[in-house]
Amino acid sequence: MTMAKGWFISAGVVALSICALAGSARAADPGCIVLQNIAEVEQASTDAKGVKTVKLVPAVKVVPGDTVIYTLKFRNTCDKPAEKVSVDNPVPEHMAYVAGSAVGPNTDISFSIDGGYKFAKAEELRKKDSDGTERAARANEYTNIRWVMNHPLAAGAEGYARFRAVLE
Repeated sequence: MTMAKGWFISAGVVALSICALAGSARAADPGCIVLQNIAEVEQASTDAKGVKTVKLVPAVKVVPGDTVIYTLKFRNTCDKPAEKVSVDNPVPEHMAYVAGSAVGPNTDISFSIDGGYKFAKAEELRKKDSDGTERAARANEYTNIRWVMNHPLAAGAEGYARFRAVLE
C-alpha cells in the first residue's frame, strides 16, 4: 500500500509467477486515498462431513486457464469526504478479463480497449478487425477497467472494486 501526492495514488505491484497488477486512484484530494491491490484464487475443500467450501487464498502461482480474482481496496484517510473518487486498473498482461465480473458497490464501471486512454461502457466499445469491419469489442480485449464512485467517500470509509481474469 502506497500513498503519493498529486492526482494519482499508485498502488504497489502484486506479482504473480507470470502476471502483475498495478492500479491507481484519483480524487479531488488525491492525498487522502490509499489503494491496496490483492490477487487471489479460489480454493475448494471438503470437510469430513462432505461439506464443500470455497475460500479465497493468495495467488502465489497460477497456470494457463486459472482464474485470478483481483480486489482493489481503497480507503479515505482524511478527515473529510473524498470527492470524485475514481479507481483505474489495467487488466494484467497475459490475462483475459472475464465478461461481467467487474463489481464495485456504488460505482459506475467502464472499460478501455486502448491501454486506458478512452473509457466507455462495455456495450459501447467498438473494435475494427484487420479487414476494416467494425464490431463489438470482446471482453478478452479489454485492457483497463475504471470504477467511478457515485457519491463522495466518507472520511475513514473504505470501498472495494473487484474483477476476474483468466491466465492465457
